Amino acid sequence: MIKKILVIIVAFTAIVSNAQEGTASPYSFYGIGIQKFKGTVENRSMGGLSILADSIHLNLQNPAAFGELRLTTYTVGTSYSNFKISNETESSSGDNASLDYLAVGIPAGKFGFGFGVIPVTSVGYRLNSIDADGAERRFTGTGGLNKVFLSAGAKVNKNLSVGLDFNYNFGNIENKTILQRPDIQFDTREITSTDLASFSLSLGVNFKTMITENLELQASVVSTPSFGLTAEGTRELATIIIGNNGAEGVIDRQETELADRDIDLPAEFKFGAGIGKPKQWFVGGEYVFTDSGGDTNQLFVQDNVDNESGSKYRMGGYYIPNYNSLTSYFSRVVYRAGFRYEETGLTIDGTSIDEFGISFGVGLPVGRLFSNANIGFEYGQRGTTDFGLIKEEFFNLSISLSLNDQWFRQIKFN
Repeated sequence: MIKKILVIIVAFTAIVSNAQEGTASPYSFYGIGIQKFKGTVENRSMGGLSILADSIHLNLQNPAAFGELRLTTYTVGTSYSNFKISNETESSSGDNASLDYLAVGIPAGKFGFGFGVIPVTSVGYRLNSIDADGAERRFTGTGGLNKVFLSAGAKVNKNLSVGLDFNYNFGNIENKTILQRPDIQFDTREITSTDLASFSLSLGVNFKTMITENLELQASVVSTPSFGLTAEGTRELATIIIGNNGAEGVIDRQETELADRDIDLPAEFKFGAGIGKPKQWFVGGEYVFTDSGGDTNQLFVQDNVDNESGSKYRMGGYYIPNYNSLTSYFSRVVYRAGFRYEETGLTIDGTSIDEFGISFGVGLPVGRLFSNANIGFEYGQRGTTDFGLIKEEFFNLSISLSLNDQWFRQIKFN
């Protein structure tokens, strides 16, 4: 079984390493892309809320949650996005699909361990600009940042769990610019390819206690220190001719290596709390602060772009009519809903690029034990059409499987 899981993870890593486009956002032009991973489908259906830690689901946003596991759990998530991009005068639409995460959690007494791979950010833009003299520039970008993680959580006592994530971050981003000038036969192409790599870690704490006979309080804290990405790049300058079918024929090419540099990514602190009746309902809120520290995560310095500290606000919860009903399937379904608002920290020409989303979803029991299929829906917006900027509207459909198994069983002899 472990060998099969490792083969799947290696295959998944190969896929994300080949720069799948998980976004078509023009705002992925800036820095190392927009945030791709916002939690499992279960989390995202509750506005991204990451407070909850239970015995049968993986919470990949707080390593302390692994200390709560009681069954081996496998999870894989995928998503489909339909989007509309508009400015003050025109709009366009499209769609894309991507794999979101693959992970395994393994309980071992008071400890729990997990490993997997996650696409963290995504780059996928296509932009055009035309100068006053008729020269046209086409900008395209692909790639993103991924991570392979190893997590460990421990249940200190019945109320408190702690955990640690250790991550290896890797990825490649390719930015291409083509300049076409009127009355000139050949065009100019510039391709910059940047390989990214670093190690990072996160520390998590989860606390739960019964405050009345039926009500339970849950709270969590996660801290991720700032870390530096090593960026190694090459730049290719070429003279090309573009055929009628769009193919780029190279006339002349020159490639140079760029000086290595470090990109400082912001520290993050996350705190959340909520109350509920165990195995029936829960509602909570969460606040996330990202501290840029005055640093920038831009691959290319741009005078009109700043990366400031950002904030995220999340609210959500779930409801289960009767989790152990023997007569009604829909009484065992988990119903989830939530809301999020994000000040991303990206500022263009003094205007903050903010984002919000409204989500809901269901967890459908499947198979034996407590396995389930999760379906989530989200409508959201990013950016604005004011000041010559772009607004994005998107609808996300996310699907995941959360499968449970019991690896270690205590055998008793009479």
